[in-house]
Formats: sequence, C-alpha cells, structure tokens
Amino acid sequence: MSGPTTTIDLQSAYAAVSETYRGTDLDIHAVCREQRRKSPIYEGDFIAQFGVPTNAGTQQGTRPTFALFKYQDVMSVLRDADTFTSGFIAEGLGAFFDGLIILAMDGEAHRKVRALLQPAFMPESVNKWRAPIDRVMRNELVGPMVAAKKADLMQLGLEFPIRIMYQLMGFSSEDPSRYKQYAAWALAIVGGNQIDPNRQDEARRQAGLAVKGLYDAIAEIVVRRRTEGSHGDDVVGRLLRAEYEGRTLDDHEVITFARSLLPAATETTTRMFGSVMALLLTTPGLLERVRTDRSLVPKLMDEAVRYEPVATFKVRETAKDAEFHGVKIPRGSFVQCMVVSANRDEDVFDNPEAFDIDRRARPSFGFGFGPHMCIGQFVAKVEISCAINAVLDLLPNLRLDPDQPPPVISGAQLRGASHVHVVWD
Repeated sequence: MSGPTTTIDLQSAYAAVSETYRGTDLDIHAVCREQRRKSPIYEGDFIAQFGVPTNAGTQQGTRPTFALFKYQDVMSVLRDADTFTSGFIAEGLGAFFDGLIILAMDGEAHRKVRALLQPAFMPESVNKWRAPIDRVMRNELVGPMVAAKKADLMQLGLEFPIRIMYQLMGFSSEDPSRYKQYAAWALAIVGGNQIDPNRQDEARRQAGLAVKGLYDAIAEIVVRRRTEGSHGDDVVGRLLRAEYEGRTLDDHEVITFARSLLPAATETTTRMFGSVMALLLTTPGLLERVRTDRSLVPKLMDEAVRYEPVATFKVRETAKDAEFHGVKIPRGSFVQCMVVSANRDEDVFDNPEAFDIDRRARPSFGFGFGPHMCIGQFVAKVEISCAINAVLDLLPNLRLDPDQPPPVISGAQLRGASHVHVVWD
C-alpha cells in the first residue's frame, strides 16, 4: 500500500460516517410519531429537517418528494420494485462504485445479479460458517479482553464484523492491518456521500482515494484466485464460479460487487450490535433472562431491529404515477419510506414504543423488504448471535460500567450507540 490512501484510519473513518449520518438533535421517533398522528403522508422533503444525506446524493431536493410513515404503505412501496425503483442510486451513493452496486439495480438486471450473489448469503451457506465464526469470536476477539475486566463493547463491535466478514469474503486474515485498511476505505466511500458544503470536497477526495485503494486491493485477490482455479466456499470464490443463465461475472464485476458489499457487510453490523447490547443492558431484567436462556437471542435481535433499525429510511423513485391517501405522486418523484416510523406503527404493533422481545413476531423493515431486502442479513445475525453468546459466556457478571455514561442510541439515518461501557468480574 502506498500513497495517501494509507492515511485513512479505521476508527476515524467510522467516526466520520457516524457524524455524516447523525444529523440534527431532533428525536426522529418523536417527529415520526407526531407525523403519523397528523397524516400518513408528507408532501415535501421530510428528511431535510434532519440534515442527513440520502442515497440520492446531489439529486436530493431537486424533484418532487413525498414521505410515507405507515407500515402498510412502506411495505407496498418496498415490495413493488417495478413502480418504485432504485436506479437513481447509481448517480448518488452508487457513483462511488462505478454505478455497479446491487442497491442501484432494477428489474431483470437486479434479478440476475441477485441470483448470482444470493447463494453465498443464504442460511444453508451461512450456517456452515457458524462454527468458524464462533471460534474466531471466542479465541481471537473476546478471549483476549477477559483480563481487562472492563471495555467499551463498541470496540469489539467495530472489530468483529471486519475480522469475520473479510475472511468470509476470501481475504487473508493473517495481516489485520490490511483488512482494517480495506474496512477504512469502505467506510470512507460511504462518507463521500456528504451534503455539508464545507466538508463535501474533502469527503469526496477521500472517497476517491478509497475507491481506487479498495479496487486495487480486491483486484489483486481476484486475479490471483482466478489463476489458482477459484476454489473455496468464500464469497469471492463463489462469485468467480457463479453461473446464471449461462453467464459468469468477469474480474471487473467480481471486484466491483465485492467492493460494494463491504461497507454494508461491516458498518451496519457494528451499529446493530451496539443497539442490541445497549438494549440488552438497559432493559430491566432482560440481561439475566438472556444469560440463562440463549434461545432468546434471535428474539432479542429481531426486536432490536424493529425498535431501533440501523437505517431509518429507504428512498425510491416512482417509475410511473402513484397515489397514497388521495395524494397523487407524479412519475419521477422521490418517495421516502420512513422505516423507523413503520416499525412503530400503532395499527400494527401493540405498545410499539416498548422494547419487548416477547411480542408476537411479524416482519419489520430493519433489513428492508421485498426484492432489495438486505442480502447479508443472515450473516449479520450469525455474527451478532456468536458475539452475544461469547460475551455472556466469557465475561462473567457483565454489567454497565457505573463510572461511565450509559449507552445512548442516536442518529437520524444510521442509528446506533457510540459507546457501550461495561465491566465484569
């Protein structure tokens, strides 16, 4: 590695993304609750008041925009990818990935690429990784923490998705400085979607350096792996061998897709872990219940994703005229689906403002919904489940650190806890 890209540090890159997507101090839950009470649809750029970017990049605010808040409305938009499309993302966030990003694909192109990528991320594939993930979690990540008897769990939360996901991608895990640099570059790319004019130029410069650094690093791996025969059950190996309708991906496509998967594969898992642990440690009686009954871990994760989704909204573009609640939405408009609101819709969830792992299970939108549902959700759940179990097994009498402030979940777009300070015996 040479040149200025080496100056991108993992911790500072993560902090920069958090700051970019944190937004104003408005309570997004309270604002959405009030809006649901007033009207299920908002005519205008509802997101603007929070001061955070959307996937539309510089197109944000340039065309008619509407926001939806109710569960059924959000579901109907996310389910109907023909009417409510995602191609505009190629010119926003997707511009940093040469437009070749699955989030920005529609129709048949999206279906084909999803079919190529999906097998590597389905439960039957992911469950094969559970034992090695658990070993890494206990032996290399949580085990070395034990003697300290105190920690900020967000340090673990930043480390483990990178350590594990990059191994699952097919990158060498022998040199932590390399995969941490890859992760820092992936975060810098996300941070390039900056709307603050005072920070925009520098954020885009860093993103440009990161795009090239990450591309070159993955290219080296992909070319070597193809020469060696593309064996292995990891993501790069599967992408090199994948066939769909008689077609395989070329090196550029494998490199670019692998690169576009990396930010979501790590950064969002970090935030979800932070929220899960914050809720586990601050909800009275819950820690002891989960400690003694680990079958509750999946319910804990699902309720955390409902209660505090990492991504608070999804944006779509109308490919044709649409209508909600008597309001006509012209073709070419942006529709902001307020996931954070739909997940607390009083018409769907009993006592929605309560964090309750015993509530009747029903789909929420923390991992999206429909054709663009998060492809890596099963990996994230396995990783976080292994992390929770390792922490509870290896850190006896885990509890919040009384000498540090309690965790706070915040963020107008990417939500999570910045710190989860704990002690143990």
